[in-house]
Amino acid sequence: MNIPLPDILTKIKEQKGLDDAAINQKIDEKLQKLSGLVSKEGAAHILANELGVKLFENTGKIKDTYPGMPCREVNGRVLQVYEIREFDRKDGTKGYVGNFIIGDETGTLRIVCWGDQAQVLKKLEQGSIVKINDGVPKEGQRGTELHVSERTKVVVNPEGVEVQAYQAPQAVHKPIRDLTESDTNVEIMGTVVQVFEPRYFEVCPDCGSRLKQAENEWKCDRHGPKPLDYSYVVNVFLDDGTENIRVALFRQQAEQLLGKSKEDMLTFRTQPELYEPLKTELLGEQYKISGRAKNNMFFNRLEFVAQNVEKATAASS
Repeated sequence: MNIPLPDILTKIKEQKGLDDAAINQKIDEKLQKLSGLVSKEGAAHILANELGVKLFENTGKIKDTYPGMPCREVNGRVLQVYEIREFDRKDGTKGYVGNFIIGDETGTLRIVCWGDQAQVLKKLEQGSIVKINDGVPKEGQRGTELHVSERTKVVVNPEGVEVQAYQAPQAVHKPIRDLTESDTNVEIMGTVVQVFEPRYFEVCPDCGSRLKQAENEWKCDRHGPKPLDYSYVVNVFLDDGTENIRVALFRQQAEQLLGKSKEDMLTFRTQPELYEPLKTELLGEQYKISGRAKNNMFFNRLEFVAQNVEKATAASS
């Protein structure tokens, strides 16, 4: 089961009344005692177990749904419904997949419905309440997803179930030098000082998963052989006067930064010379970027993953 470090710290704080400094000190002591044999998340897990902190509870709340854990029930209010997609299975039969987003007062969750279960999307409207029993939480490209299989039960607008409305939390502004790897909803503002070329990777047009090349064709683990689609990431360095940091902007966020469409971005893949003027235009521009910090273990440095991009105005700077 994969529970993020910030969630472990929050649960220790809530259940044991310790402050951040005390918790981090105890985790550092564990790391020192175990001589680097475990990660910081592992040390936090050990500390939570020793303190008797309950990390996994089936509360029905979105915040308590983690990849790998049994999920007896989760309730939420529908925020967005996507179209049902048809695809060819490896055995030649037709398959179906549909996605929708639910939210409660603790967060949001993508629901992925396979096969006949995808038809439930036709019953959904924005604001509908759903109760999902025996879904399968998995790690998705944008965090936890709940997959609906044949044994999963989805009830639309169940009697007696109330769900508080989701309200997106306000990102906390931080100077770059004060960022830590536990920061998951923060805003930084700075000047673009370096811009890199987009990097492209092959993805499945049905589910967005990375494709693997086998012999002379590209295959999706879920959907078998598929025509190529591409996703992309643009990296920049942002400097706010206290420090600089590498910022990764995937697909939608890259489009926000550059003011370009997907078609434009794919054109740059085959005609990179058209991208060069954009790099020059971005240098010296100021942006407010919200997202999360993460530790790049390969380079042993803190980096930032963008979730929203906004050009800074004179008033905000």
